Amino acid sequence: MRVVVAIPGGDRAARRLRGAGHDVRMIVAAEAPARAAADALAGGAAADLLVELARADVLIVSGARSSLTPPLVAACDRWGLRIVAWCARDSERRGAESFGVATAAADLDVVAALDAQPATRPAVRSQGRSIVVWGPAGSPGRTTLAVELAGEFVRDGRRVALADADSHAPALALVTGITDEGPGFAAACRRVDRDELTAAELTRIAEPLGDVEVLAGINRPSRWPELSEARVTRVLAAARDWVDEMVVDVAAPLERDEEIVSDLDGPRRNAATLGALAAADLVVAVVAADPVGLSRFVRAYPDLRAAIGSTEVRVVVNKVRASAAGIDARAQVRRTLERYAGIDRCWFVPWDPRATDAALLSARPMWLHAPRSPIPAAIRRFVGEAIVPPPAVASRRRRAPASGP
Repeated sequence: MRVVVAIPGGDRAARRLRGAGHDVRMIVAAEAPARAAADALAGGAAADLLVELARADVLIVSGARSSLTPPLVAACDRWGLRIVAWCARDSERRGAESFGVATAAADLDVVAALDAQPATRPAVRSQGRSIVVWGPAGSPGRTTLAVELAGEFVRDGRRVALADADSHAPALALVTGITDEGPGFAAACRRVDRDELTAAELTRIAEPLGDVEVLAGINRPSRWPELSEARVTRVLAAARDWVDEMVVDVAAPLERDEEIVSDLDGPRRNAATLGALAAADLVVAVVAADPVGLSRFVRAYPDLRAAIGSTEVRVVVNKVRASAAGIDARAQVRRTLERYAGIDRCWFVPWDPRATDAALLSARPMWLHAPRSPIPAAIRRFVGEAIVPPPAVASRRRRAPASGP
């Protein structure tokens, strides 16, 4: 069998393949086939590689999104060349399966990887959920909580994406260290307008954060008209066939401005927030545990209920500390929410400024930078008690074989 190898450690893999009697035609860098397929005039080396790809039977290529690209997959389809994606992470495997190509774990023997079978259908048909994280004006911790929720969902074995639909002050890219110059959520909105948004396209335009797929927000506030209510709603509907949990970070304002404008069909600054809330399966409402944060939340909560109707809400009290809420801070906050907002149950996340500042300085989520902080532990407890897995995840768990004797 004629094979082109484009994976890390290609020389070692080539020796194994040759020892098994296969004809290794070329060993190249992991991203070389993708670059050659994108531009066939990239020099003599690219031309030689394209010739060998056209003659080969199998391409073993890294499953990283920079190596396995739509142009490469399309070119291999034209040549009748079978692709085996060499995947080191679950996110790489999901991306490869969305293209319908065969996948092999990076710890699998390279000779055995040649027997991997192509995916017969996209692996992500989960009919997942949209979980919107909202909070009132100020800085109650919406973005931080959204990122930590995504990390906990991944830890729980769910396929997860993060989206920044904040049309006022998007911060997801800054908090996670993801570039805000990439396609992101606005690109998904443009593609859904052209009926081009699929699970494979969402994987392509997303940026990886560990095993979390991230759709960064707009990088300039003036771009907010791109996030129309219809577009946002359709993107979140498409994401149900992409991941189990789509965690959406939205802006605070809930006002509708139809009464103060004459163009009833014109764009609305808060349309992205209202559209995401209308499409949500669950809303996580964040309140800061201090007098100003509580007051703002109590005043805005009726507007939230009016925007989401019967959608379930889980209230998370963030930054809990006695210095701002008094002695027995949790009891004080609980009584306030019950008396003035009719909320009889809430969950608490403690204030850990040292871990929060360190994570922000390093542009990494706390579940990666400070996993021993009490904040990830509180999020874990909240997810376990308040957010049950979607049916697709629950059924996968039931089918999973028991470990141990």
